[in-house]
Amino acid sequence: MSTGTAPNTETKKSGNLLKSNALQQILAFASLIVLILFFTISSDNFLNWTNITGILLSTTVIGIMALGTTFVIMTGGIDLSIGTGMTLCAVMTGVFIVFWDLPIIVGILGGILTGALMGFISGFSVSKLKIPPFIATLAMMMIAKGLALVISDATPIYFSDKPSFSEIALGSIIPGFNLPNGVLIFIIMAIIAGILLTKSIFGRFTTSIGSNEEATRLSGINTDKWKIIIYTVAGVFTGIAGVLMASRLNSAQPALGAGYELEAIAAVVIGGTSLSGGKGTILGTVIGALIMSVLTNGLRIMSIPQEWQTVVVGFVILVAVYIDIIRRGKSS
Repeated sequence: MSTGTAPNTETKKSGNLLKSNALQQILAFASLIVLILFFTISSDNFLNWTNITGILLSTTVIGIMALGTTFVIMTGGIDLSIGTGMTLCAVMTGVFIVFWDLPIIVGILGGILTGALMGFISGFSVSKLKIPPFIATLAMMMIAKGLALVISDATPIYFSDKPSFSEIALGSIIPGFNLPNGVLIFIIMAIIAGILLTKSIFGRFTTSIGSNEEATRLSGINTDKWKIIIYTVAGVFTGIAGVLMASRLNSAQPALGAGYELEAIAAVVIGGTSLSGGKGTILGTVIGALIMSVLTNGLRIMSIPQEWQTVVVGFVILVAVYIDIIRRGKSS
């Protein structure tokens, strides 16, 4: 009689987890619809193709950073360096393409590898040096911010002589359909992230480490190695976001980036990823990123002052974290 107890318990837990994730996604999607309806009623300029395109384009950078951060947060960690890290990746892309006059593809790879290197260093600091993720990535945030200013001499790097570079984010490869390439890249990266999380050993170990790192380690998995890999992969997403930001602005702005990490983390939490680790979905993160973009865009169209926009975003983050706390309490 007792032999069937453990499997039934595990099945019940898995079912509850799936229901919890599904419910969180439904709530997030419902919130997105409510926001769209509210801003559509409040302003005649909200629901038009130009503004919708602008919302989708503004979602790309925050969204791609959020995709990478989802993996980190699912391990129970955090990455505060993605905002200024994105800026450093953009600056390095400018250095490779503008200063060193290397081919655009080489500059793009250089920018992405810069993000991967930052992720590797953060992962190494967390896993091998045993520095708490908050402190390790806070230090990386400051390092990236300083390096971006030093390398660029605190001046923007313009891609004026490289007209094809802006096409990476702003061009459109679909004839007759004015959808920026940046949006397509975001969709592709979301699909890749979803496959990594749900269909690969990378995703299984990410979830396992976040659920119970000690049990995962005792089962024979090298958790230190996998945490380094997870942070490095997140850094790749940050690098791609940096390249897209530089392409979108047609310049690398070294003073940009501060605060972007909070919006990306907020998107992840709003989408249902638990700050305690072990739970999360890529679809939820995509919805969360859209919520942040719609909220920011709608407040701007309604001519809400910038300082009040910040207050509203902060309140949304607070509510999202509180909902996560309630959800964790019920699941336990």
